[in-house]
Amino acid sequence: MKNIEDICIIVQARLSSQRCPNKMIRPFAGDTLTGIILKKLKKSKVIPTKNIYLSVHEPELIKIGHENGINIFHRSYESAVWDGGEGTHITGMYEWWDKLPYKYAILINACAPMMSTQTIDNFYNSYVNSKSDGMFAVIKKKNYFWNKSGKLIVPWPEGEPCMNTKAVTETLEAAHCLYAGRMDLIGQGIWMGDFNNGEIELVPMPEEETFDVDYEWEFSLYEKLCTILKKT
Repeated sequence: MKNIEDICIIVQARLSSQRCPNKMIRPFAGDTLTGIILKKLKKSKVIPTKNIYLSVHEPELIKIGHENGINIFHRSYESAVWDGGEGTHITGMYEWWDKLPYKYAILINACAPMMSTQTIDNFYNSYVNSKSDGMFAVIKKKNYFWNKSGKLIVPWPEGEPCMNTKAVTETLEAAHCLYAGRMDLIGQGIWMGDFNNGEIELVPMPEEETFDVDYEWEFSLYEKLCTILKKT
């Protein structure tokens, strides 16, 4: 079991998105994507607010953090315009790895407005009580999958004459919403751990909460959905 005082929560945001410019500060369902995730975190019954950090560079994002009473980690301009290009070390994006006084970090995707406080709390509690250094949220799938050569990689259920997803073997898909790992390992270029050797514990989350705003059509669609759900 980990000490909760050794764990920080990081929400990282920037304004340099090419596919959906300024999505983190644009009006979204009566708030902003950044404001929505910060308010959900503050509703948590298990996460200390003092351990939550908004990692941002632009003044507009810093203002949202202050308005929500959240700690600010001032990331550099270089980090804020990082594009994930080849040759960029992970420490260039996660600059906080050796600057915040914590052993572990949980990184939360602020572009998933459907993600609930309950799901975040479940992931947090799972990490606190886990012996694993790395943890990753996944989606449970019951479907048929093929590789690029057309070979079925999910075993066909014995005795099934036709496709029946209820009978197929369960697989897990990356949710890209919740991540956790040791801070010091980031300096070695390792985030969460080795996926190939079972070092990372996988924690399922609801698929309907994983919708990620990456394109303009997603911004428009998910805003309408979130607005409807707020009224029901």
